[in-house]
Amino acid sequence: MREFGYQRASDVAGAVAVLGADPDARFLGGGTNLVDLMKTGVERPARLVDIRELPLDEIESAEDGGLRIGATVTNGDLAAHPAVRRRYPVLAQAVLAGASGQLRNMATVGGNLLQRTRCGYFTDVTKPCNKRVPGSGCPAVQGEHHNHAILGASGHCVAVHPSDMGVALTALDAVVHFETPDGPGRSPLADFYLPVGDTPHRETSLPAGALITGVSLPPAPVAAHSRYRKVRERASYAFAIGSVAAALDIRDGVVRDARLALGAVASRPWRAHAAEQVLTGAPAGPDTFAAAADAELSAARPLPRNGYKVTLMRNLVVAVLTELAEEAAR
Repeated sequence: MREFGYQRASDVAGAVAVLGADPDARFLGGGTNLVDLMKTGVERPARLVDIRELPLDEIESAEDGGLRIGATVTNGDLAAHPAVRRRYPVLAQAVLAGASGQLRNMATVGGNLLQRTRCGYFTDVTKPCNKRVPGSGCPAVQGEHHNHAILGASGHCVAVHPSDMGVALTALDAVVHFETPDGPGRSPLADFYLPVGDTPHRETSLPAGALITGVSLPPAPVAAHSRYRKVRERASYAFAIGSVAAALDIRDGVVRDARLALGAVASRPWRAHAAEQVLTGAPAGPDTFAAAADAELSAARPLPRNGYKVTLMRNLVVAVLTELAEEAAR
């Protein structure tokens, strides 16, 4: 790890001004991803700006009935908050599935959104990687890719996004709020993560030097009936090989509203719009759930050694939707 400067931010405007003057600086929240990448040489910031003492650590009800979550709220506090557990249980479940208690007590909401892929070629600076060095190639296409993307990938990058929290927030239509030298901005999470295309090094639409200040969740009665399910290669904490965030509103046996997002299948949390269209207005039963999964996964383009994910995700979607339907019928 190379030497770097360190300073503690006292206000949002001052923190943003530092990065505006020094493009090689980085914001430091919990450091659970950034510091790891600094150790391996993937990230080499000249300065760290510690934002943990900024007044961005509150979870508050919004005037529209939704919820506002500050960027420095820890994952542990987010998962334990009564309003989150009651009104958006899928989010609490996703956070609890994401890491150990020790990491949840350090990791922040803003940092979670910006965490980088865990692809072995990305984290190994001796290997080429288009995400790390644009134009150098993607060895995962022909190499180790058993846990890589089956949706939305390109020949330039087949890595997947690692966040569990991001999958739940995608299903909930979350909005990211940020501060720039020119003032505040906002981006729906659906637009926040960029398609991989031929520029995999451009991961988000966040303006250069901008500081995430919070995330807002719109009011969504359907979210009270939601669930997150994660499949991983070992029982202890590990990154997903597939995950589903789902919410269903079922009345008189018919799906009136559906929210569905998939994790560990693409370079970003994947909103399952095709599946939602099949579900909405249809009978809440196994045939509908299977048809919804098939509609979404018809666009899958697996690599030679990750085709198992198509079957895994189909079964996972059907299982989670079935559990929600059974719960609604009680």
